[in-house]
Amino acid sequence: MSITAADVLAAAERIRGLVRRTPVVRAEANGIELYLKCENLQDGGSFKLRGATNFVRSLDAAALARGVMAYSSGNHAAGVALAAQRSGTKARVVMPLDAPKVKVENTASFGAEVITYDRFTQDREAICKALAAETGATIIPPFDSLITIAGQGTAALELLEDAPDLDALVAPVGGGGLMAGCCLIARQRSQSIRLFGAEPELASDTWQSLQAGEHRSIPPSETIADGLRSPSPGKLTFPVMKEHLEAIALVSEEEIRTAVRWLATKVHLVVEPSGAVPVAAVIHGKLPADVRRIGVIVSGGNIEPSQLAAILA
Repeated sequence: MSITAADVLAAAERIRGLVRRTPVVRAEANGIELYLKCENLQDGGSFKLRGATNFVRSLDAAALARGVMAYSSGNHAAGVALAAQRSGTKARVVMPLDAPKVKVENTASFGAEVITYDRFTQDREAICKALAAETGATIIPPFDSLITIAGQGTAALELLEDAPDLDALVAPVGGGGLMAGCCLIARQRSQSIRLFGAEPELASDTWQSLQAGEHRSIPPSETIADGLRSPSPGKLTFPVMKEHLEAIALVSEEEIRTAVRWLATKVHLVVEPSGAVPVAAVIHGKLPADVRRIGVIVSGGNIEPSQLAAILA
């Protein structure tokens, strides 16, 4: 099975009117024009609602009656919970014990049942599969699903409609669902646009995999960018990224904090660390110097108030 730009276009039609068309905000840094696709302003606080809505709206009535399940560090959980609530079905989500409180509360506020686990000693996918088998619920993968990937790619589709003629597009990379979807639709819209991913140095599984030319896994990461802690890229997402990405830019923890601070004080956007990772890559000169007009997917805005206060201080 493979996914194409046509799947992203189909997803755009399926979710039209069900997710927010987020604004594109222009900013400047070091003579570079940034066009920020503000998924931090999306319903539920992140781009994850796109893939979750595309998936839930693809289910038949019988599947909806049995409910849906997900495993997530936070934003995918909230996206699935909200998509399920809007479709009149029940969601159960498996989240790590150390997930940000704001993300757990966000998920629960949409009516989902939250089941916690220890990400250092337990397997979230195994837990989710066992619970789903009890009820017949459909598992909505956070990134390694053709339907999820297609839904996430709609963020780049909207960005390129609102800001054409970009030199490059950069997005954060966790499991790769967002980046893969963005690659497919961006390449369909422009053969010349340059495509980059951005990862924390402490969670560089995709960078390592691309360097090796095959999947690599890393131990559980302690990066501040909690949404990008996937131990390895997806089986479906990695081949897409391998084909289309020019490079992965790696950023340090302090560079991520600086980007969160820059977005808050210079652009007046509240962005979580994971969403700030591609901005960190741009403002710290991690992309080629000849790239001057850059579209950036700002993936989410669910940050603990205490964490934001500490970063701003």
